[in-house]
Amino acid sequence: MAKIDRGAVVREALALLDDVGLDGVSTRAVARRLGVEQPSLYWHFKNKQELLAAMAAAALERHEELPLPQVGDDWKSWFLENYRSFRGALLAHRDGARLHAGSVPDGASRERLLRKFAFLIEAGVAEQDAITGMLAASRFTVGSALEQQADPDADGASPDAVEQPVAPTHKQAFEAGLLMLLTGLEGSTATAKARRL
Repeated sequence: MAKIDRGAVVREALALLDDVGLDGVSTRAVARRLGVEQPSLYWHFKNKQELLAAMAAAALERHEELPLPQVGDDWKSWFLENYRSFRGALLAHRDGARLHAGSVPDGASRERLLRKFAFLIEAGVAEQDAITGMLAASRFTVGSALEQQADPDADGASPDAVEQPVAPTHKQAFEAGLLMLLTGLEGSTATAKARRL
């Protein structure tokens, strides 16, 4: 029986995801692609949920590799780029947003998240606003990616009647919504600063 490592299982599972979508991912199908028996996977993952969690973490690696913000960085520019990168990682795999939805950061991902919160607070954003703002932006980003992956052809659709306004593309709608979230966070921060004066 061929010996496999955890990384190979996750890579093959992500390749399967790209081929058949989330509903087609199973430990049996991953084992078949690797040329091993299904029980071989249980050395690395107790069940499918553990495998899906590892896949979700691996799918976000490109986002997690971005440098953390540093003291003195412009928090508004960082906020926009952080969620653009997050969205890009979600869209990099078929059903990537569905795979990620509901996952909970742990280990290094959790530590990175805490450092991002700390950066916003140090930049002058109130602690509760930093937490709420990042949570809202994260959920908005996942929702935006879910919508795009559920209906990728919507961007090419033309309106039925000339009088109807042309709907923005998925990317345009994401950018507009992200700017609105940032504007709200800026306003909340300005109000909190004014109260302290």
